[in-house]
Amino acid sequence: MTDATATVDPAVAGRLRLLLCEDSFLVREGILRALEAMPALQVAAVCSDAEAARSAIADAAPDIVLTDIRLPPGHSDEGIRLAVDLETSHPDVAVLVLSQHAQPVYAEVLFRRASSRRGYLLKDRVADRDELERALRTVAAGGWLMDERIAGLMFAAPTTAMAALTEREREALALLAAAHSNGVIAGRLGISTRAAERLVADIFAKLGPLDAADVSQRVLATRRFLEHHGGLPVAAPGAGSD
Repeated sequence: MTDATATVDPAVAGRLRLLLCEDSFLVREGILRALEAMPALQVAAVCSDAEAARSAIADAAPDIVLTDIRLPPGHSDEGIRLAVDLETSHPDVAVLVLSQHAQPVYAEVLFRRASSRRGYLLKDRVADRDELERALRTVAAGGWLMDERIAGLMFAAPTTAMAALTEREREALALLAAAHSNGVIAGRLGISTRAAERLVADIFAKLGPLDAADVSQRVLATRRFLEHHGGLPVAAPGAGSD
């Protein structure tokens, strides 16, 4: 598919401008058909991966991004990372995640710093076009939405492997959960980058087995930190991250 940015038409001025990011052809066409039937909405750009979406945002100037979670090239959590990046690069752009995956860890990362303009709905729970339009308008207007199924999973009693970590590993995990890179962790802890890499690898090993098809290890580490502390330290401005 060729990613495209729509030309601004004066006739559609005032409409809610949307950027759609979805890699599946059939799903994308179905969503597009529903969006194009909404007279108060303009599809400003259509992308098939997160990097293309990042590049298109400057020209498309969307009010909201509608994205899947798993996108090329890794098909892991690219849509969530796009939403997190936009918190800094384009804080006025809302993001509605529309996915088939009910994963609380994705919601934890999506909402951890953004107190508004974020939503996470499951594709099979959107009953009709009107419901999708209401969700888009709610999030674009500054609200937030979370699918009830995901909320139920998030607030279930958590389990944690934090007790297995050393004090130094806990310090590193706090920095990891705040989105710092291994290089920044090394600097903060006064160790070499190689030592920081080994420390982070030890943390991942102690947090338990991971299905790489479901979520990245850094996202899992963030989930563990949230479960144990009930919150997330905010990364310092200008700090490096992965």
